[in-house]
Amino acid sequence: MEIKVVRKVLAVNEQMAAQNRQLFAEKGVFTLNLMSSPGSGKTMLLEKTLGRLLPRVPTGVIVGDICTTNDAVRLARSGAPVVQINTDAFGGDCHLAAHVVREAAEDLDLAAIDLLIIENVGNLVCPAEFDIGEDLRGVVLSVTEGEDKPLKYPLMFRVCNFALLNKIDLLPHLQFDKERAIANIRAINPGLPIFEISAQTEEGFAPWLAWLEERVREKQQTNRQPEETGNGR
Repeated sequence: MEIKVVRKVLAVNEQMAAQNRQLFAEKGVFTLNLMSSPGSGKTMLLEKTLGRLLPRVPTGVIVGDICTTNDAVRLARSGAPVVQINTDAFGGDCHLAAHVVREAAEDLDLAAIDLLIIENVGNLVCPAEFDIGEDLRGVVLSVTEGEDKPLKYPLMFRVCNFALLNKIDLLPHLQFDKERAIANIRAINPGLPIFEISAQTEEGFAPWLAWLEERVREKQQTNRQPEETGNGR
């Protein structure tokens, strides 16, 4: 009975995720689901990313946390529209589900943004299991967490489309084997793009931002193609 309930929950979520994906496609919004464990530096990473993208790339943010609006307040200082989701209102879920993302998206002017970043609840387990209608999924791993995290939480690294290895400015002060960590990621997901960055110093941000902006451009080009084809008939 428990297995049937879990399957039903996931099936309903997948249906809503498909609706979200259609909505984002219709609005021409590239949607990114960013996941990590607590303390990975995800929010600072987004602060610095927004600081370098805006206003060139109009961006909105949905922030997921069990409690508090701390991260949303920090990100709103960038000038980007930010919507907070607190999961304590419905049981303190350790992930964002598709239906709550849809409700949050309704509070954003999707026609005015090209990029939607969803900062998922800090957790390396549950968020990996829930499709929320995103275009791509990313995981942030900090060098303070240990090289074995990809092996301990393989699903997270398997379902993601890219990884960010954060806090590399701390490498001289830690006993962290960067090459081993990368090898562990590759063992789970060969060919996964990995960006070595420091949210603190912004080292490595140029490749990360260039890659992200290219994904946004690709989404916009894809959305224009049907219209252009239709006009040519």
